[in-house]
Amino acid sequence: MPGCGFRFPTKVWSIRRIPMFCRRLLNLVSEQELVLQRFVGTLTNSSKGPFLWYSTRSSSAALLQRPKKSERKPLVTSINKLKREARLRKKERQTVEEISLQPPANGLLVKGLIPVAHEVYAATSELISCVSTVIKRSVVYYCKVCGQVHIGHPPHKIRTCNVAGSRPNKEHTWEIGGMQHVLPTVESFHIYDRIGRAVSHNEQLRVDRITALVELCIQAGVDIPEYPTRRRTFPIYNVAGRTLDFEKRFPKNFTPRKDINACGFWNDRKRSNEDMTSISCDDMKVIAVRGMGLWDKMISGTEKLMEKYAVQTCGYCSEVQVGPKGHRVRNCHAYKHQMRDGQHAWQEATVDDLIPPVYVWHVQDVHSTEPLLDNLKRYYGILPAVVELFAQAGADVGVRYTSLMKKDVVVPELDELKLVV
Repeated sequence: MPGCGFRFPTKVWSIRRIPMFCRRLLNLVSEQELVLQRFVGTLTNSSKGPFLWYSTRSSSAALLQRPKKSERKPLVTSINKLKREARLRKKERQTVEEISLQPPANGLLVKGLIPVAHEVYAATSELISCVSTVIKRSVVYYCKVCGQVHIGHPPHKIRTCNVAGSRPNKEHTWEIGGMQHVLPTVESFHIYDRIGRAVSHNEQLRVDRITALVELCIQAGVDIPEYPTRRRTFPIYNVAGRTLDFEKRFPKNFTPRKDINACGFWNDRKRSNEDMTSISCDDMKVIAVRGMGLWDKMISGTEKLMEKYAVQTCGYCSEVQVGPKGHRVRNCHAYKHQMRDGQHAWQEATVDDLIPPVYVWHVQDVHSTEPLLDNLKRYYGILPAVVELFAQAGADVGVRYTSLMKKDVVVPELDELKLVV
């Protein structure tokens, strides 16, 4: 209209630009929030200092949910760094020169980690006794549909059962559980020579499978008669990408025992629990405090061992192989295993792959007869099942899990829920 300051085209252009600006703003906010969460996670998990982060909006339920079958585990080392290392190894193989190898890559033991391996092995045996003693005076529930675990009576009413076959209201179907639900074990093939070839598919029934943590301790220096392993006195050499084992070709003072077999150890092994440390104590708090210390010692010792000794895990399933390389057994039934011909997608493992933490909801008031409610789940903390079991028995939870417990959060009543800011 003449004489009017209204510009219709500019108005339309600005309206069309508003959705694009909003989308960019939301993406920027989500990226900053993700970076902040990762930063807080690294500071919280670090053992150098007690950095505490409390929030009622922390995704406690995210740790309780199982990852999707189509999702691969996050890589410990970035893919760009792995490609860079592969290019360097390829370039080194082109030049005929000796590549210096450090223990344990050269077949020798790391002398500084031998006492750590013995401490981890002893702590694992005693921890099993502590858990079996405390669990007799506690109640453990597990959902037979999704497998979620709850410690204490009564079981919670939080509706997080969201798998195939669950109820329409997503409530759990509880049953009485046992020690295998609180402290699950991950098995691995026991290899006689960690520098030797990997276990083939045809050898899967002839090679013994033991607990992966015990296998890590054996490879780090623990000698168990039932599980013999080869201890080298001379290192191996790597020349142009090829491994040269002079001890195997020209043995010096090496007289192997005739009764040692590289596979099938269960034929002569006596299955007994004589090496299990028996704890006879009526005070549950003393046992819980002792077990909490053993759990921290086992976790910290395993982290030190895995810094030097390689452990492999499948990116799609829970298979673990202790050693510099994964086995070749084609028993993977995870996402798109047909494209891999049943072989595992090996990658670097973490402590959670070797010792899987079963997260459960933390019960602040042990003597309360009221279950945890779904409306108040944002105010509840979480803990690993072993830590929650010892915490309910009277043990003090360390700084490592303080941020997960949400100690500073007061759980409101249902009639106070609308008044909470």
